[in-house]
Amino acid sequence: MPDLRTRRAAGDPAGRLAAWSTAWLGGRVPYDDALTEVTGDRAHLVQDAAGAAAPLGTVLAGLRGRGERRMRLVLPVPGDVHGLPPVPGLPAAAVEAGQVVVGDTLVLLPSAATSETVLWTAVEVPPGVLAPPPVEGTLRSLSGRLDQAVGDAARTLAGLDLARWHPEVPALLAGLSARAEDPGLPPDTDPVAVSVLTRARRLATVLDLALADSPGAAVTAGQMAAREQALRPLSDAVREATTAVWNWLPR
Repeated sequence: MPDLRTRRAAGDPAGRLAAWSTAWLGGRVPYDDALTEVTGDRAHLVQDAAGAAAPLGTVLAGLRGRGERRMRLVLPVPGDVHGLPPVPGLPAAAVEAGQVVVGDTLVLLPSAATSETVLWTAVEVPPGVLAPPPVEGTLRSLSGRLDQAVGDAARTLAGLDLARWHPEVPALLAGLSARAEDPGLPPDTDPVAVSVLTRARRLATVLDLALADSPGAAVTAGQMAAREQALRPLSDAVREATTAVWNWLPR
């Protein structure tokens, strides 16, 4: 199965599972609505440590019995796995997956996906082991940080001459202030969160293109490292905004 790297920065499908399972656990949406929004038209299977697989719907239905009250999205990267419980082997697996759903008793990692199936790996959290919550800023401050990061990265993006190889980039950047799309968040989500996630998704696509090798270009390891370093503030801002929006709760 292909991996999920192209969807990591957008937090999909883990963000969708975190947001809708939390909305169901909190009584904000019916179970059937949450399951439909998470799974769409694909079969979602959850594999445990013994290799046994169960439908995601069965696992979702069992969260209340486990005492779960909220599931959170974590987007770990090398050097930053904040938000994960200290379970042996989990950080490496989580970084490989790029996106994780974390509860008090259970962690779910999307491990592979096709057009028909999404496979999740379940990791049990031992009793008494707690995960620090991910950093969650206010929506308006996150929106401002995204704007600042885009401005700071503008020269780097121009220097990469992305428009030459990827003509969709100018439209993506020009559309950052366009009307927000429906990103699949629960219906009671603050409109500011919808706007922030829409922009973060567009920027995540730009980053994917910016960090990929241009067709026919010979890029050295040093050039790649310099490119990643220059774009890291934008990448961090996108990751922070994406995490906070999928983890948003109504006040």
